[in-house]
Amino acid sequence: MKLFRFGNEGSEKPGVITTEGKKIDVSAFGQDFNEQFFANNGIADLTNWLGNNQNACPEVSDDERLASCVARPSKIICIGLNYAKHAEESGMAAPIEPVVFFKATSAICGPNDNVIIPRNSKKTDWEVELAVVIGKKASYVTKEEAYDYVAGYCLHNDYSEREFQLERGGQWVKGKSNDTFAPLGPYMATKDEIPNPHGLRLWLSLNGKVIQDSNTDDMIFYIDEVISYLSQFMTLLPGDVISTGTPAGVGLGMKPPLFLKAGDVVELGIDGLGAQKQTALCYE
Repeated sequence: MKLFRFGNEGSEKPGVITTEGKKIDVSAFGQDFNEQFFANNGIADLTNWLGNNQNACPEVSDDERLASCVARPSKIICIGLNYAKHAEESGMAAPIEPVVFFKATSAICGPNDNVIIPRNSKKTDWEVELAVVIGKKASYVTKEEAYDYVAGYCLHNDYSEREFQLERGGQWVKGKSNDTFAPLGPYMATKDEIPNPHGLRLWLSLNGKVIQDSNTDDMIFYIDEVISYLSQFMTLLPGDVISTGTPAGVGLGMKPPLFLKAGDVVELGIDGLGAQKQTALCYE
């Protein structure tokens, strides 16, 4: 199943992409795609509900704004330097344990919303990433059982302001949490749709030129290890998003470095998880 959300900011509605590729409004189901939905067997209940009600669901126009595919989670947890070549281009050694940081949930936006270059920004950068959505409460999970806690997967552009991240006190969260820095979607594919999350091409282009092009099999720490590791330090709640790192090709690693300017167009995608497109605007 593919879950998406649509509508104006603040009044988003839940939707499903059918097996025929049609987008339908499932507001009548009565639940948004949030913590309560995932915690209370929402995917299975929605599947059963669609069996009786799908034909009565209104179709969603392609003109509708796409919102984040999940409603605001309790947390966004990111894994840094999780592709060896990205660590190398960043001038850092490959980590021996996952590098963990948070991204403010207020950064979440729709997959095709404009990205806003923050006030005083000099180094706004891009990062195509595979994100994992947690399906049930997880604490002290083993690697062997980790995938039992996955609801699905989606595309995430982990925008980063590198000066804020690396030169303003060493706290990465400051460079990761600006408004519009976490576009999610266009949809969340349930885990049955992505049988091997470590065999997916992921790519990103800037103004039509592909500059990130890799595969999720290049991760240093795979998803089962990441989930198990994080669950030793915090409880993962249903709907939480784990972003699993970016491959080489970010602006910081270029020679000379290259960062976003107003008018730039960023497009990105992952096999089976759709594509995004953002236009960069300056904060006003």
